[in-house]
Order: sequence, then structure tokens, then C-alpha cells
Amino acid sequence: MQWIESVCNKFSKYLGIFIAFLLIIMMINVAFDALNRYLMNSNSVALQEMEWHLFSVIILLGLSYTLSEEGHVRVDILYTNFSAKKKAIINMVGVITFVLPLSLLVAFGSLGFVEEAYIFMEQSGDPGGLPYRFIIKGLIPTAFFILIFMSAGYFARNYNHLKRLNSRPES
Repeated sequence: MQWIESVCNKFSKYLGIFIAFLLIIMMINVAFDALNRYLMNSNSVALQEMEWHLFSVIILLGLSYTLSEEGHVRVDILYTNFSAKKKAIINMVGVITFVLPLSLLVAFGSLGFVEEAYIFMEQSGDPGGLPYRFIIKGLIPTAFFILIFMSAGYFARNYNHLKRLNSRPES
């Protein structure tokens, strides 16, 4: 379990760097689009679509990063007062009960959606829009498979933490 935790932590670090890089690109894109629209009185459908494509990638990949950084939503009003052992158990049960089933459902459920987009070489319906929309749609199952991988690391982290807590002598 230590190995799984270590690999997932390392992957999470690089995923966070990648997301931060995408955020910078998105901010530059939005700024350029706004300046282009209001100063040059020009509009670019491709730039606007790139904004929501980048936003989609950031959100989809951010799910996994947020889980690994403990930034996900919980009922913190209760959780904060729990012991470390209880927190680890709740986290592990949460992964098995909620994260994994939902992630598996979305990951496998979206494969047909992506396949159809790829077969038809789906692209933007707007003139001047971006081609290859199937690529962004392909990120849906990919992101949830990554979330499955990262939830295994999150489970391992909590399991290892619980093991360390249980091996301590009672004082």
C-alpha cells in the first residue's frame, strides 16, 4: 500500500503542475479574447470555445487533484471533531461507497458518447469554431479513470495512516 500511495502522490504533484499551467494558458486566452473583443471590436469563436475547452480540462483533471489534496467536499462541521482513526475510516468508506461507484459509472458510461463523437469526427457547430471536439469529450472517461487511480492512492494513504495509528502503543 505504501507503493500505491507514493505513486499516486507523485502523479498528483505533476497533475497539479499541469493544471496550474493550463490555468495560466486559460487566463491568457481570456485576456486576449476580451482585449480583442473590446479594443479591436473583433470576435473569435475559436478563442471563446478554447476558453470552455480549457475550463473543462481543468475541472475534469482537477477532480483527481482535489481528492488527493483533501480539498473535496465533506460535512466538515462533523468531520473536524473526529479522531484521526475515525477520519481515516470515513475517508476509506467514502472512496468505496461514493467515489469508486460514481467514477466507474461515468468512466464506462461515457465511452459510447466519446466513440460516437470520434466516429462522426465531431466538431464545433459554429462557423470558425474548433475542430476535433471528440478530443475534449474523450477526456471525460479519461479523467474519471484517473480519478479511480487517484482514489486508490487516497484509500492507500488513509489505510497506511490507520495502520500507523493502530501500531502506536496506547498511552
